[in-house]
Amino acid sequence: MNEGDPRQKMCGPGCSAAVRRYGTWLSGVVWFLWTVTGLWGGPIAVGAAGPMDPGAVKWHPGHYYAPMSFMRNNPNIMAHVYSELKATPALRGLQVRYEWPELEPEEGRYDFTVIEQVLTELASQDKRLVVLLELKSFKPQVSPVPSYMATEQYEGGAFPFSSFGKDVPRGNNLKLWNPRVHDRLVALIRELGKRFNGQAHFEGIGLPESSMGQPLVSVSKQEVERFYDSLLSVQREMRAAFPNTMTYQFVNYPREILPTFVVRMRTIGTGLGGPDVFIDDPGLNFDQPNKPKGVYHFYAPLAGIVPLAPSVMQSNYDNTRHDGKGRVPTVPELLAFARDRLKANYIFWTRAPNFYPKVLELMNGLSTAAGPSHGLDSTCPKAYASCVE
Repeated sequence: MNEGDPRQKMCGPGCSAAVRRYGTWLSGVVWFLWTVTGLWGGPIAVGAAGPMDPGAVKWHPGHYYAPMSFMRNNPNIMAHVYSELKATPALRGLQVRYEWPELEPEEGRYDFTVIEQVLTELASQDKRLVVLLELKSFKPQVSPVPSYMATEQYEGGAFPFSSFGKDVPRGNNLKLWNPRVHDRLVALIRELGKRFNGQAHFEGIGLPESSMGQPLVSVSKQEVERFYDSLLSVQREMRAAFPNTMTYQFVNYPREILPTFVVRMRTIGTGLGGPDVFIDDPGLNFDQPNKPKGVYHFYAPLAGIVPLAPSVMQSNYDNTRHDGKGRVPTVPELLAFARDRLKANYIFWTRAPNFYPKVLELMNGLSTAAGPSHGLDSTCPKAYASCVE
């Protein structure tokens, strides 16, 4: 979800100086590929028989359906989703959002039943699952962290934020600058990797938008710097925990850090994704002399190097700009922008009421001549040693 005014997108006091300082600092990145076993202890079963390249990544680019969060817990809606998926060959699977508290209800006790249920349904259709860990809530009453973090050592685990220029709570984001919050998130990701990296139909896993939101509490420039350093650290750990799985980060703001932040993502091998496809948005398309460019300018230079995975959200069907001052785009226009301008390998199409029939119509009209990705770039990224179907 895009966050409003593009000039001051991400934080409050101390943020501007912090992101300028962050944007000038570039450290080396070291990461390790683990030898990964499957869910039952054997080597991951992908590709041809024989020893598998430990760097080989499951690679099924193309169009993915994205049920809205409330839909996942409604059996009737999900029955329709699976039926639509089965009837639409161009849709290669689902992108599904999961919240941290439901995956770790108590400290150190993990419950991945909700993921396994969807994965089982998808595997029966030979479709695939891409997970988005929902670590930023857009409801003031919803915390993105487990309840055990409501203690001093975790600083409560999360902070409230608002939209730019407003003092009304809009949601909550992680206090990722706290090392204990960081470490618990890494522990979750490692457990997820042990369980799902070896699953052939588990296609990808990623984190939500980089924008912090405007904190409604004081956040120092040092905490802002640690927030983004910790976010990249989590991505390094994710690549290590999922060496055979596509990993990605949704990036939108702050613009000041993007040159350095995206370069470090590239070094890690993290895919560049986005929470929105706003065709005419002035912030995401920003391009003025001697000023940081908007994130859309970073996609094309990374084509063929890391995965590119933009997301079409509900609001993107309504208007070409976040502020609503644009126009109503057509679904084919959204596809053309994500495919041609953003060089997408994956597109996540939100199953929004009133719009998903148009998405299905478009998907069913795509030519099969371009292969399973149905017109999206299927080139194996250079960040991966190899890719396997």
